Amino acid sequence: MKNFRFAIMGAGNIANKFCDAVKRMGDCEVAAVASKSMERAKGFAEKNGIKAAYDSYEKMLAEEKPDCVYIAVTQDAHYALCMLCLDYKTPVLCEKAMFLNSAQAEEVLTRAEKEKVFVMEAMWSRFLPAIKMAKQWMDEGKIGTPSFIDTAIGFLAPVDKDNRYYSPKLGGGASYDITVYAYELTTFMIEQPVEDVQVSAVWSDTGVDISDQVTLRFPGILASLRTSFAAGLHERMVIYGNEGKIVIPHPHFAEEVFLYDKNNELVMRFQDTVTENGFLYEIEEVANCIRDGRTESPVVPHSLTRECAKLFDRILETR
Repeated sequence: MKNFRFAIMGAGNIANKFCDAVKRMGDCEVAAVASKSMERAKGFAEKNGIKAAYDSYEKMLAEEKPDCVYIAVTQDAHYALCMLCLDYKTPVLCEKAMFLNSAQAEEVLTRAEKEKVFVMEAMWSRFLPAIKMAKQWMDEGKIGTPSFIDTAIGFLAPVDKDNRYYSPKLGGGASYDITVYAYELTTFMIEQPVEDVQVSAVWSDTGVDISDQVTLRFPGILASLRTSFAAGLHERMVIYGNEGKIVIPHPHFAEEVFLYDKNNELVMRFQDTVTENGFLYEIEEVANCIRDGRTESPVVPHSLTRECAKLFDRILETR
């Protein structure tokens, strides 16, 4: 089987992690990288052993014809670059949050479905062994019937009106950076329709949300999602059932998960001692889906990205 050829749009830190993951696979390679700056693209290519560097995204698509493009730029450019990739019928793996609102999500995903081009949001956390183990414990009934989920992700982001956290021009805001994790991991655990959504947010002087509180109601289950750039929260997801609970520390990059009985006694602990780069799993998923002729992933389907983008709409309404 010939190597699966990725191209990268953007030459930042997260793209370095992507390259490292690809190198760990035997049948994939990063064939090219493009950045607005040729100097930056060449430096990134040299550092990561990539043959081709471009200062034009369009030229890279036209000349390289990759099997898939990984979009690793800031959120403000995701929509435009997804549409550009579709112009060239090139499959897309786009960093989260994939879109800023539901209008963008609907336009790109509807077009991708119509033109039968694979597109996936890079929600790597859904593939992590610890997350999958927590889901397995739930499905096996180890905590009985789930009734409540409490998810918290928060840290003190550097306050700078021009950085990716606080700049509206760069698609800043807690919703796009961490609320996306809380929502897309919670809905991974509870595979039922969301019946109601309530949101509240605190906004910074720069015009981005810095703290979000989201309550989701599923059939028989409530979920509380708390995310913040302004507070170092105790990061964890706790899934409560009538027979016990599951605790996942730092759920967005989970390495371990704990199972407790209804008396709060520890029953089981799973620790991921295998994963060296968690991006590998989503990359495998993308390559396999495209090779199989799929237009979307069953693990990170278009419906998930659409629903999360609708949540962003709700948060934006609180401004």
